[in-house]
Amino acid sequence: MLKILVADDHMVVREGLKQILGEVPDIIVAGEASDGVETLHKIREDHYDLVLLDIAMPGLSGLDVLKQLKSEKPELPVLMLSMYPEEQYAVRTLKAGASGYLTKESASDELIAAIRKVCSGGKYVTASLAEKLASCLDTYSETPVHERLSDREYQVVRMIASGKTVTEIADALCLSVKTISTNRSRALTKMGMKTNAEITYYAIKHDLVE
Repeated sequence: MLKILVADDHMVVREGLKQILGEVPDIIVAGEASDGVETLHKIREDHYDLVLLDIAMPGLSGLDVLKQLKSEKPELPVLMLSMYPEEQYAVRTLKAGASGYLTKESASDELIAAIRKVCSGGKYVTASLAEKLASCLDTYSETPVHERLSDREYQVVRMIASGKTVTEIADALCLSVKTISTNRSRALTKMGMKTNAEITYYAIKHDLVE
């Protein structure tokens, strides 16, 4: 029996996943978490064969949780299940240690296939994501400038592009305004930009906006 921990801040999503997986005889949702802190607490308290992890959670983001999970339990597979398209986060999460990435629009049979593959020690990527990963390894291809950003800088850039102020971003991420401003400044420097308008134009052009 494969024991799964479902980490998502939306109860409807958790209930939907439990319903899908409840029809599979050898898979059981053995735990639920609604935020990053609870996710880390659950994996420290109990044994799971896989964590189904959302990216957009309050407080600690899914990426922050992923890095901490891989630090504490490197052998525990993590399958990212996100509302964001592959091009926005998939490569970044796989580099951080995720065993696979699926969007929430994925069919239930694809989710089950991904869980089985990841639990058996494999990696699960779609054909389109495999192509993106291959291009990342191609030393002759030009890397987009947003790939130079840290995960936090990337998150701040996306939120700026969606119209949020520094104060609103700080509130959403439970960080200080100073920290967000620092991340914004570093991102602008790395991307060779000076204004939020330039960030927004770039983000729209590269499909990074939420």
